[in-house]
Amino acid sequence: MFKAKKLKGFGVEIGEQSTFLARLSQAEAPLVVEELKEIASTDTAAIADWVKASPGKGATGYVHAACGIYPAKRLVRRQTLDLRKIKDPEYFNEVYAQQFRIEPDKYTIKPLNPEDGSDYDLAKGTQKEVLFAGLPSEEIIAAQEKLLQLGIYPERLELASVAMLGGLISYLKFKQSKAPVLLLEMGEEMTQSYILSADGVDVSRPIFSGISAMIPVVQAELGLKDEESAKKLFYSNTFDFTSMGGALVKKLMKELQSSIGFYEVQTGQSIGSVLCTQLPVSLNWLGGTMAGSLGVTQFKPDLIPWLESRGIKLADGVAPNPLDERWMGLFSLIASYHTPNGA
Repeated sequence: MFKAKKLKGFGVEIGEQSTFLARLSQAEAPLVVEELKEIASTDTAAIADWVKASPGKGATGYVHAACGIYPAKRLVRRQTLDLRKIKDPEYFNEVYAQQFRIEPDKYTIKPLNPEDGSDYDLAKGTQKEVLFAGLPSEEIIAAQEKLLQLGIYPERLELASVAMLGGLISYLKFKQSKAPVLLLEMGEEMTQSYILSADGVDVSRPIFSGISAMIPVVQAELGLKDEESAKKLFYSNTFDFTSMGGALVKKLMKELQSSIGFYEVQTGQSIGSVLCTQLPVSLNWLGGTMAGSLGVTQFKPDLIPWLESRGIKLADGVAPNPLDERWMGLFSLIASYHTPNGA
């Protein structure tokens, strides 16, 4: 008899700037991470080549993966419900249209408990706080088609933002940390901001200002002829922009300070640290700039002990040392939060 070929597990996180890939000894923990790779999301040929060269594919030639995506129009919003209206079948659609300014029939949305990400119990309808997570339905189809073209079969397709929030909450519980963390997913045009702690997601808010808003500031500060020149220089990693960091993040800071101030007054808690994700490697310094402008520390997780508590080990020489926070989204996607040795 022929021995069946053992399938590997894979993790794929596709962000606006970078795609993070992992080859795993198997799909579920306990597992060993055998390879990690970061590739620019625009370089689809390189992603497809990595997939093609990876061992452990199924009989169809596809790698079977847990996949996380960051669609531009994703929805991850905490909302206080009016429990008097909870039994009205149209109530959630009202919230989507009036509070979130979206067309409900074009979105796939799931209500979750903000404390632990479990399904919101609509039948009971006794909990006022809910975390709505969703995306345009057409983007689900587009993401699936893109993954298949890359040679990736999505065993799971998740909103990577939700996976990241789950991973961070798990990490804070593991570290027994009580201090709230500000998470910023920084895109070209928008920044998704969240305040969370070991007790769950407390605040979520989209801010209509992203990396592109910094380009005119670069142009003005350096006296460049046009925004295209400023953009190329900004992303090039050949110039030290840290001295003008405060000016670059001024617009974003103004928006953030109002929501942080409101949160701190409401809860009596102060933000302990900030984590900026979705930045290209060349702009990774912006995390430190944001932390400095907010007067807090930059969130720097010690990932290895947490991963081991989730039944995930790294093969020798597989990861950058130290394993920095840019990989946390991918590991949050891979990790299981129901292992016997963890919450």
